[in-house]
Amino acid sequence: MATAPRRGIKPKIKPPRKHGPDVSIDETWSNLSKNIREILNHNASNLSFEENHRYAYHLVLYKSGDILYRGMKQLVAENLDKLAVEQIQSAFPATAQGGDPMQRSQENELLLKALKNVWDDHTSNMTKLGQILKYMDRMYTRTAEVPETWDVGLHLFLKHILCPPIKDRIITAILNQIQYEREGYTINRSAVKGCVDVLLSLNAEDGSQTVYKQDLEPMLLNESEVFYKCHGTTLLETCNTAEYLIKVESRLESEESRTHHYLSRKTEEPLLRILQNHLLTDHLEAILAAPNSSSGLETLIDLDAVDDLARLYRLFSSVPKGIPTLQNALKTSIARRGREINQLSAGMDANASGTGHLPADEGRDKGKGRATLTNQTLTMALKWVQDILDLKDKMDCMWAKSFESNPKIEATMNEKTDAEVDVVLEKTITVFRYLLEKDIFERYYKNHLAKRLLHARSVSDDAERGMLAKLKVECGYQFTQKLEGMFHDIKISFDTMQSFKEHISKTLSPPPAIDISVIVMTSTFWPMSHSSSPCNLPHQLLNATKPFERFYLSRHSGRRLTWQPSLGNADVRVAFKNRKHDLNVATFALAILLLFEELGDDDFLTYEEIQQATSLDHADLQRQLQSLACAKFKILKKHPPSRDVQTSDSFSFNADFTAPLQKIKINTISSKPESGEESKETHDRMDEERRHQIEACIVRIMKDRKHMSHNELVNEVTRLLASRFQPNPLLVKKRIEVLIEREYLERCEDRNAQA
Repeated sequence: MATAPRRGIKPKIKPPRKHGPDVSIDETWSNLSKNIREILNHNASNLSFEENHRYAYHLVLYKSGDILYRGMKQLVAENLDKLAVEQIQSAFPATAQGGDPMQRSQENELLLKALKNVWDDHTSNMTKLGQILKYMDRMYTRTAEVPETWDVGLHLFLKHILCPPIKDRIITAILNQIQYEREGYTINRSAVKGCVDVLLSLNAEDGSQTVYKQDLEPMLLNESEVFYKCHGTTLLETCNTAEYLIKVESRLESEESRTHHYLSRKTEEPLLRILQNHLLTDHLEAILAAPNSSSGLETLIDLDAVDDLARLYRLFSSVPKGIPTLQNALKTSIARRGREINQLSAGMDANASGTGHLPADEGRDKGKGRATLTNQTLTMALKWVQDILDLKDKMDCMWAKSFESNPKIEATMNEKTDAEVDVVLEKTITVFRYLLEKDIFERYYKNHLAKRLLHARSVSDDAERGMLAKLKVECGYQFTQKLEGMFHDIKISFDTMQSFKEHISKTLSPPPAIDISVIVMTSTFWPMSHSSSPCNLPHQLLNATKPFERFYLSRHSGRRLTWQPSLGNADVRVAFKNRKHDLNVATFALAILLLFEELGDDDFLTYEEIQQATSLDHADLQRQLQSLACAKFKILKKHPPSRDVQTSDSFSFNADFTAPLQKIKINTISSKPESGEESKETHDRMDEERRHQIEACIVRIMKDRKHMSHNELVNEVTRLLASRFQPNPLLVKKRIEVLIEREYLERCEDRNAQA
C-alpha cells in the first residue's frame, strides 16, 4: 500500500563532510624518502615518476612542505658525505710533493676525475629530484623564501664536497698539473677542465664571485708570478737573444692556449700581463744588449735576421715601454755604425797620406805619386759613400720587413738632434747663397712644402719653421711671406674644424654619416700648380661638404670656397669576403670605388664608363686605376691583367682581396716628371713673373731717384734683384723701353738718362 508524501515538510540538508588527508603524512614521507634514496643510489629505473610526484604534491598540499624540504636536504647531504669519503678522499695523492712527477701527475689526474664524477652524479641526481619536487619549488620555496631544489644542491655540494681538506687538495692538484705542463710534461687537459668547470659553476659563500675566482685564480697568478720571475732570469742567462725571443713567444702562446682550453678566459689578461712583466718589461734592455757577446740587437742586425727582428718587434709592441726602448737601442746602433764608417774612412785617409810623401830625390816619380794619391782619395771617398748607402738600405729593409713600417721607428732611424738639424739647415743656406735663380728654387720649394703640409708628411714642424726663419734672414720678408701664410692656414684650419665639430654636435642630430676634415687654403699663398682635373663627386661626399660650406660662409661673408678633391684623401672601410679592411685612398680613388658599391662580384665597368661617371682627365684616371688595380694592393681586378691601364680595359671589384694588415694605405702612382713641354711652360711663367718684377723695380728706383743714366739704372736694377735672380741686362733694357712706351718713364734731352 503506497502512502502519499506529506506536504509542507522541508527536506533536511546535511552539511558537507570535512575532508582530511586520506593518507598518513609519515607514511607518505617514508615512501618518498625511500624512493629518493633509490634515486641517489642510481636505482630509479623501477620507480614511478607519477607516484613520487604525487607523494611530494600531497606533502606540500597538506602543509608538510617543511618536512619534505628538510628531509630532502638531509638525504642529499648524507649521500654527498658518503661520496666524499668513498670516491674523493680515497683518491688523495699518496706520492710526496717532491716525488716522481709522472706518478704525482697521474694521482692528481685520478683525484680530479673523481671530483668530476661526483659532480656529474650529483647534478644528475638533483635534476631528477627537481622534476619530482617541481610542485614544492613552485609553491613552498617561494612562500618559505628558501632556495629551490637545484640551488640547494649547489650549496650542499659546496658545503660537503668543496670544503677542507678536499678543496685544498683539488686546488693543489690543479696547480700541480699546470706546473707539470709548464715544465714540459703532458697532462690530461680534459680532467683539469672538468674540475675548473665545476669551480666556475659554484658561487662562493657570499655569492659575489665564483669559487674559481675566489680560491683558484689568486693562487694560480701568485704561483705563475713566482715561476716566470725565476724563469725569465734563467732564460736570460742561458739563451742568446734569438733563442730567448722564441721561448718567450712560445710561453705566451702556451699560456694563451691554456686559458683557452681549460682555464677561464678572464684569467688570460692578468696571466699574460705577468708574463709580459717578468719576461719582457723587466729585461728589455738586457734582451737588446744581451750578456752573451754573440747576441743582442747588434748581432741580429749584422746577420740580417729578419724573422728574429720581426719577433722582437712583435713582443716589444705588446708592452708599454717596449717600442721606446727599441727606438733608443736602434738610435744608438745607427750612431755607432756611422761612427765606425767615419773612423774607418779617417784611418784609410791617414794611411794614404802617410804613404803619399815621397823622398826629395825621387822628383821624377813625384807626378806619378800624386796621381796615385788622388786615386786613393777618390776610392776612399766612394767607399765611404757606398758604406753609408749600404747602411741606409739595410736599415730601410729592416724597417719594412721586420718593423711593419712603423712610423715611430722610421722617425727614430732618421732622427736628428736640434743641434744636428740646425747644422744641416745652415749648410743648406750656405748652398742656397750660391744659387743665382732663387725665385725658381722658391717655386719648387713652395710646391714640396705644400704637399708636406697637406698630407702631414713633415718630419718636424720646428725644422720647417727653422728653415723659413733662415730664408727670411737671407732673402727678406717678401721671400717667405707666402710660405708663412701656408703655415698660418694650417693653424687656422685646425681651429675652424674644432669649432665646426662643436657646431655639428649641437645642431645636427644624428650627426653626418661621413666625418670630414677640411683645410682652407688662401689662394694667394698656396701654389696652384696641382691637377685641376674636374671630378663628379658621389652624392655621399657632396652631402658631407654642404654643412661645412654653410658653417664657414656664415662666419666669413664675401668669401668663396672652391673644393680641391685632387689634394684630398679619405679613409673608407671596405668589406671583402674574408674580412673588412680600412683603406686610405685619394679622393679621386674613393669616387671610383663607390661606383662598384652597388655592383655584384662578377659585374664590371669599362674604362669609358668610369671616365663618364667621374669626368676625370685621362691622365688622372689612369693613375688612380693603376693604383687600385695594378699596384701592391689590388682592390680592383683589371681585365685583361697588365701593369698599364688602357682605354679598352674593364674593371671589377676584387672581393677575394686579403692582406695581413687591418689598415692599408693605397699610394697613388706618382705622376711622371716634367716633360720638355711642361718644363718650358714653367719657365715661361717664371719669365712672365720676372718681367713684372723688373718693371716694378725700375718704377720704384725712378720714383726715388727721379733722374738716372741708363747704365746706372740697369746696374741698380741688377743689384736689387740679385737676391731673387740674376736679370739679363738685355731684358732690363727691354722692360725700360716698354715702360717708356707706356709713359711710366721718359727720356731726357741728353738721351743718356731717363726721368
